[in-house]
Amino acid sequence: MLAFIAGRLAQMLPTLAGVVLLVFALFHWVGGDPAYVLAGKMADAAAIANIRTQLGLDQPLYVQLGIFVQQVLHFDFGNSWVTGEPVAAILSTRLGPSLTVLLPLTVLETGLGIVLALLVAWRRGGLLDRGLMLACTVGMSVSILVYLIGMQYLLAYRLGWFPVQGWSNQLGENLLRYAPLPILIGLAVSLAPTVRLYRSFILDEVQQDYVRTARAKGLGEGRVMGLHVLRNAAIPIITHVMANLPALFIGAFLLERFFNIPGIGREVILAVERSDFPVIKAITIAVALATMLTSLLADLLYRAADPRVQLG
Repeated sequence: MLAFIAGRLAQMLPTLAGVVLLVFALFHWVGGDPAYVLAGKMADAAAIANIRTQLGLDQPLYVQLGIFVQQVLHFDFGNSWVTGEPVAAILSTRLGPSLTVLLPLTVLETGLGIVLALLVAWRRGGLLDRGLMLACTVGMSVSILVYLIGMQYLLAYRLGWFPVQGWSNQLGENLLRYAPLPILIGLAVSLAPTVRLYRSFILDEVQQDYVRTARAKGLGEGRVMGLHVLRNAAIPIITHVMANLPALFIGAFLLERFFNIPGIGREVILAVERSDFPVIKAITIAVALATMLTSLLADLLYRAADPRVQLG
């Protein structure tokens, strides 16, 4: 196990190096001259040249690349060009609010998705299966903006069950007061495609010979579905969950923007709007690294879900 983990970590190094080179190239050739962004429209040539010197932009490309590599290795991307706050501090303070919403959302989405998918797969072709699949199709056809505006208006503004928006410095208050409505909206948006996807995973296993053998041995349908089928369907389910985790931090920007949650997703949008390149670069590298680590975690979870899986 340790040898496998060490090998996978070693394999990540070339991938991370490629990401660093790509990000450096994109921001150097596509992002424009940061000195003009920082100096403003009214700056003179001397001010722009001074800023270029401070940022090291007057150095050869290989020197600039070396500076960027050092920033990645130390995860120190300097200060935000807009707020002056250290980028590392921005990410560390924005991570908590995002996790407060996204972790419960992921757990609920995965748990409910598995239960509903098992239920409809058990009654495949029946009224329950057809009705739930129809509801999923309708749910997937509705824009997330409709869910956001409609549920925020009805549940928060009209009924007053939740605050319209806001956030505090207390984890308990955020979980019980401010996070439930964004979680509920995120669940309404994501549950329909999740159930349809998990249903397909489970139905692929239901057709296998080992399921017919288990039924022939007299095992109950609940034991067959919950033990044998779910264990084998767990592999693609784990893949789906782990692959989506890094993207959730960026994809949740609408929830964070509508509910004024100071998370990673909202920070990405603000950084793009302000051309705050240090923040954008840091988040890009962080998401790439998180993607590689969740891929490793997925491999380890495969073995935990099914001991027959061989790592290597």
